[in-house]
Amino acid sequence: MSELLTLFATVASGIGNTAANVAGLWPLASGFWPLPSGLWLHPAVILLLGGALLPLVPSRLKMSYLLLIPLLVFARTLALSKGVYGEVTFLNWTLTFGRVDGLSLVFGYIMAVACFIGTLYGAHVKRDAEHIAAWTYVAGSLGTIYAGDLLTVFLFWELMAFSSVFLIWFRGRNESLNAGYRYLLVHVAGGVALLAGIMMHVHATGSWAFNLFDVHHPTAATWLIMGGFILNAAVPPLHAWLPDAYGEGTFNGSVFLSAFTTKTAVYALCRGFAGMEILVALGVIMALYGVVYAVLENDSRRLLAYHIISQVGYMVAGVGLGTEMAINGACAHAFAHILYKGLLFMGCGAVLHMTGQSKFTELGGLYKKMPWTFVFTLIGGLSISAFPLFSGFVSKSMIVAAGYEEHKLWAAYLLMLASAGTFLHTGLKVPYFIWFGKNNCQPDTWKRAAEPPWNMMAAMAIASVLCIYIGCYTPYLYRMLPYPVVYEPYTSYHVSETLLILCFTGLGFFLLLKKLVPTATISVDLDWPYRMGGRAFLWLARKPVQAFDNVVGEIYRAGGLVPLMRSANVVDWFDRVVIDGVVDGFAGSFRRLGSRLRSTQRGALQENLALTFGAAAVLAVAFVIWF
Repeated sequence: MSELLTLFATVASGIGNTAANVAGLWPLASGFWPLPSGLWLHPAVILLLGGALLPLVPSRLKMSYLLLIPLLVFARTLALSKGVYGEVTFLNWTLTFGRVDGLSLVFGYIMAVACFIGTLYGAHVKRDAEHIAAWTYVAGSLGTIYAGDLLTVFLFWELMAFSSVFLIWFRGRNESLNAGYRYLLVHVAGGVALLAGIMMHVHATGSWAFNLFDVHHPTAATWLIMGGFILNAAVPPLHAWLPDAYGEGTFNGSVFLSAFTTKTAVYALCRGFAGMEILVALGVIMALYGVVYAVLENDSRRLLAYHIISQVGYMVAGVGLGTEMAINGACAHAFAHILYKGLLFMGCGAVLHMTGQSKFTELGGLYKKMPWTFVFTLIGGLSISAFPLFSGFVSKSMIVAAGYEEHKLWAAYLLMLASAGTFLHTGLKVPYFIWFGKNNCQPDTWKRAAEPPWNMMAAMAIASVLCIYIGCYTPYLYRMLPYPVVYEPYTSYHVSETLLILCFTGLGFFLLLKKLVPTATISVDLDWPYRMGGRAFLWLARKPVQAFDNVVGEIYRAGGLVPLMRSANVVDWFDRVVIDGVVDGFAGSFRRLGSRLRSTQRGALQENLALTFGAAAVLAVAFVIWF
């Protein structure tokens, strides 16, 4: 195992150094993947074509193929140079599929890295459809990031929603099916709001361009578009879909889910709503709200899902501040968050995959069976807690510092408070109650517990190395940010302040450990109204509405349908007996007469002559008698 970790540390370090060098020389990176003049290859196309061809790949080559496609996407992302590409004229519209600039480059880069790590983590999954859904989901995210017009944004936005839901459904439980339907319902509603806002904006301005909106004089269209974006960012009260769905995803599907939807929404907010002041308040609410519910949660993956809300709150607040440092901080924190949150979901997903359990009350003491998984998860916990030398320390603090610079002291203080809560539940609660604490495992759970397959370990190792590398070598990340960075995180004041907060939080955790022991309870969240509303609607449809429909149906049957059928029977009898009888009888008589006449034509000549003379004689006699 040590050799494996050394190998992946070397690879990750090489990737990091390459990216750090490329970050400042994006225009020169196009030579890494030369293309014919006039041809621009979208990274999303590689994923879509790769997914379409996946079922045709032989089983013995499938794992290699699964790793090749994300590597090609990563290479293509590195090769992109700044500019506008992929413009397509459709009807009277010009669709721009490739707007490449500093903002889209940093998000595209980390999305490609997350795609590779997530695919490696689930490479042993045999179901092709699950990989296809994951790649299509990533393609939707990359399509949104590089889109230069609102129509293209909407198309890829909906592609994300309709492909990602399968990563929830594929778990196969009734709870997963129900959570997936709710997830899809909410996202379709958000898509409708987004499309309505786009149509209103285009009607008012005549422009499809996806640029910064007038955040100081927002219109109804602006609010609708922002509403569609903040729903995907899980801003309360539009957030409950996230823990509801992510906790029910497959063990590897939730790794993808944790990385793409909310961070793509952060990108969209950075692009269109930087400086929208209401986002500062919403972001602070998110940071605190997610922490509170994470502390109360018993399911480890639902806890991590709630904490996505908290961490995305920092990014949303940074977008609301709108300064160059704040936008840099939002981008940097999104970058770091994708790695450490993915790492945490991989650690808890490994526990779920190997034991079948994800609740704290059914786990404990697993450090003896899964020591490396514990180490990787602990690195994720320290990173998300902004521990010095880990990735969260160099990204989260940039947003807080931007709050101080803009004299938003209340926002900066509350975000620091949320940071203490983060260490409490993700840095301490998750590792302690899964790997230490009281062993609540059932015998079969304990028997199944073991380190996961090599590919899952490798994915966690790569993410762990990157979390540490970002925290130790800040130029790797800072050089990729859209604006020049003048921030230094490793000051004596900042380090001592952070360590002081973390130490007191850790002391409080162990002093109040008995109070923090998880219990098998369910925390009521803002999904309760639409859950109960859905049940009430279902009851209304099944009981009063169905009863009324039955009454109306019976009245229609007795007063309308039965008399109508009887009338139809009478008409049918008249038609068959009277009409058809007369017509058919008359026709039958003519047919019989014709048959007789026809038979006379088939006799001998003598017989015909005799009949003719006989008939003439009869007519002559009758004439004589009459006259």
